[in-house]
Amino acid sequence: MAALSLPVVLSLVAEPITGLVDTAFVARLGSAPLAALGVGTVLLSSALWVFNFLGIGTQTEVAQALGAGDRARGRDACGVAVVLAAALGIALAAIAALLLPWLVAAMGAEGETAAAARTYLGIRLLGGPPMLVTMAALGGLRGLHDMRTPLWIAVGTNAANVVLDALLIFGAGPIPALGVAGAAWATVASQWGGGVAALAAVRGRLGRPRRVDLRAARALLVVGRDLFLRTGLLIAFLLLATRAATRIGSDAGAAHQAIRQVWVTTAFVLDAYAAVAQSLVGTALGSRRRDLARRAASVATHWSLGSGVALAVAMIAGEKWVAEALVPETARSVFAEAWRVAALAQPINALSFVTDGIHWGTRDYRYLRNAMALSTGLGVAALLGSEWSGHQTLLSVWIVTVGWIALRAVFGVGRVWPGWGRSPLREPLAFASSGRGEG
Repeated sequence: MAALSLPVVLSLVAEPITGLVDTAFVARLGSAPLAALGVGTVLLSSALWVFNFLGIGTQTEVAQALGAGDRARGRDACGVAVVLAAALGIALAAIAALLLPWLVAAMGAEGETAAAARTYLGIRLLGGPPMLVTMAALGGLRGLHDMRTPLWIAVGTNAANVVLDALLIFGAGPIPALGVAGAAWATVASQWGGGVAALAAVRGRLGRPRRVDLRAARALLVVGRDLFLRTGLLIAFLLLATRAATRIGSDAGAAHQAIRQVWVTTAFVLDAYAAVAQSLVGTALGSRRRDLARRAASVATHWSLGSGVALAVAMIAGEKWVAEALVPETARSVFAEAWRVAALAQPINALSFVTDGIHWGTRDYRYLRNAMALSTGLGVAALLGSEWSGHQTLLSVWIVTVGWIALRAVFGVGRVWPGWGRSPLREPLAFASSGRGEG
């Protein structure tokens, strides 16, 4: 588990670490630009996360094809996913560009913050197509249990982003200082390079697909329907939480952006166990070894929980450093209590994320959708109730966020142990291979 998980940890945290660098650089420009970065990144990452079924679905299909000894099926599934990803990326960029002013306003941004957010997002949309293509291609590689190639692609992409950040945000020699726009251009340039590298890598491992069947693309969309809805609900909550923090004031928005960026980084660390569990469980079920799938699920859960405890300790110990590095002076008064709540929630995050990966590997997408619907409905009600009561603070936003994650963790663990409903890990393999779950 450690040998497979470490490369995934390093590859997944490369992007949020780069986000932390962006945050540290932009924090030097003041609270309004930093709050704008928070609005821009959460909107764009939310739009891209909705399509994460391209990577998740591809990884599961390739892993199960590998377990069944049908490599050609996995190659074709990956080829369809890449073509679909390119088409969706272009459509996403075009539609989001038209809705840009409304989207920024809906996040509660005003004045200087809104103007900077519109600038940042307008540029970042150009990186949508390569981001989705990379997502699908890396899903195919991880389905083959190749965790190292995605690592090198992620490290190279994000290292380029950091170098370009330093040049474009503050300027150097003949290069003018572009501020928030420079951070956006740096990310777009590195994303296109990463997309090309991911395509070359997946073709080298799987080869050229025999054909790109549009019927298979429709099938992938059907498989991704529940994932799409689940991720949309997840994003809706995160957007409302960011909106709530931004509406409290620019200092709360800036502090929230710092906490959220670290939270995302820790989430990517814990997601490594989800990615490994997904591939191992999927391959075991493809070879009709449910006992092996349950063992992989247990090992991944224990490793993830231990890492969650370690992350909680590290966050509490690093509070002062994070505040000095990422939070403007005027925003530090609202930062501390919310930060501690986010830190103590890390073991809960660990259980929620790793069980997501287990259920992805079993294709139990419908159950995840229903669990997310209930959790998000209650979380959104709590956020809105706090706002309407007039007592909403950054601390209350993060308490609600932790409660939302905790409910997801309960549903995730219960589906595996003891196996609520028609769990694919408890029922006969014929059910698991049908690709359907029941919430």
